[in-house]
Amino acid sequence: MNVTLSPLIHLIDDDEAVRSSLALLIGTVGLRVQTWADSQDFMRRFDHQDIGAIVLDVRMPGISGLTVLDSLIAQGVDQPIIMLTGHGTVELCRRAFKSGATEFLEKPVDDEILLDALQNAVRQHVRSRQRNLANRHAQEHYGQLSEREREVLGLIVEGLTNKEIGRALGLSPRTVETHRSNVFAKLEVESLALLIRNYAALVAQSDT
Repeated sequence: MNVTLSPLIHLIDDDEAVRSSLALLIGTVGLRVQTWADSQDFMRRFDHQDIGAIVLDVRMPGISGLTVLDSLIAQGVDQPIIMLTGHGTVELCRRAFKSGATEFLEKPVDDEILLDALQNAVRQHVRSRQRNLANRHAQEHYGQLSEREREVLGLIVEGLTNKEIGRALGLSPRTVETHRSNVFAKLEVESLALLIRNYAALVAQSDT
């Protein structure tokens, strides 16, 4: 997955005039836009790997925007979703946020508010994808460690010296140093601080 690809905004609205005007507006800040008149067509053809965000009208013929929102969240879609409506109510807003919407904006939407929401959403999504990618790489590297190397890693993170690790595991300091070097090489880290940070992230992932 290449998170450096130009972000893509999916705009779903049955009103052609709204699609055209909002697509033109969004393009002014350098974001690519793909418009959809039909929510079911969008659901069939949407690429979950896209980097960007989704702008979704609440009231559409056929499947409503809230139903589409529920379906996207159920599928594990991680793109931020901004809901638009011309008939906003407190209950509708509450429902959208409860279902997982990032923003809820009323039509006619203010240009600056929409663009600001979209740019924030895209930045959020890029950071999320980069973080997830880094976590997957860390998991893959951790999987390359032998059982003994994992034991040494745990004791390194606890702050033990090579001699203390050797006594704890019944190993010579030279053997501990070899395992230590292997741990740093396999995890592709060059400092103790980075090793500890990556290990803490792995533990946090295993607890979720």
